[in-house]
Amino acid sequence: MTRSSVRRFSRSIRHAPGFAPARAFTLIELLVVIAIIAVLVALLLPAVQSAREAARRAQCVNNLMQVALALQNYESSHEVLPPGVVNATGPIQDQPKGYHFGWLTQILPYIEARTIYNHFNFKLSLYDTPNGTTRGTLVRSFLCPSDNGPGRGALGAAMNNYAGNHHDVEAAIAANNMGVLFLNSAIRYEDVSDGTSQTIFVGEKLNDGLGLGWASGTRASLRNTGSAINQTILSPPVPTAAPAPPVDSAVGQPGQTADAELTLSADALRFVGGYNSRHPGGANCAFGDGSVRFVKNSIAPNVLRLLGNRADGEFIDADKF
Repeated sequence: MTRSSVRRFSRSIRHAPGFAPARAFTLIELLVVIAIIAVLVALLLPAVQSAREAARRAQCVNNLMQVALALQNYESSHEVLPPGVVNATGPIQDQPKGYHFGWLTQILPYIEARTIYNHFNFKLSLYDTPNGTTRGTLVRSFLCPSDNGPGRGALGAAMNNYAGNHHDVEAAIAANNMGVLFLNSAIRYEDVSDGTSQTIFVGEKLNDGLGLGWASGTRASLRNTGSAINQTILSPPVPTAAPAPPVDSAVGQPGQTADAELTLSADALRFVGGYNSRHPGGANCAFGDGSVRFVKNSIAPNVLRLLGNRADGEFIDADKF
């Protein structure tokens, strides 16, 4: 077929009845379609993020329920709750010195982690070399999926997001605390006279990768209700030290500034802090009855303190938290 005959054939097809030539999108139409798609994506993205956060929060609630159930099973077996931390002396300081086995190590057999429990050498300090590998073992049930903090800290200890309640005010971890998990504690359910449904046993904390790990009975696994939920204070306020008097070079005595620094350092090491989380608006807390509730940032400070005290004798309206 010659080229001229091909052109005549093409013209005949275009003029044939019912033939409609294909029409392409114009640039404006294409831009309109792209704009519509962009708007739809912008509308759907928050919904997708919200659904993901809801799923992560549900997993966090499930983790806390497992921890709360483990505490109940421990109490059923031993007739007391596990000690918040075991140590010969107190108050507890936030440094790797001491025996310091925490309450999370005691509930391992009750969360199907007996193998990890069996690998601890309880005759030694938690920080001794033979216990290094075991305390560096990651336990997923102790991590909130909404927190993307590191799995392990700088010292190799495995991190966690759940902390027991040791007191109702900001104070060092000691044997006279009014929470349920504190220094050498042995609390029975009968000792929680305010009622287990109105007493926080465990709550969330941020995983900043700076703590001594889930096995340590320091502020790494213990917190109090003396600070507001999600309060940003991460360390105690540092007062301004008074100017030191001139040092008598003949005597060679240190000035007051050095003494003040030593005092502030001890206060910092004994600071514990409150509960916080990556969930917007509040933090999940497990109560003594096994329930897990979302405690909002807006909860009244006095109500939060009452929830942290096992035996203050005060009642709390159900709509207050």
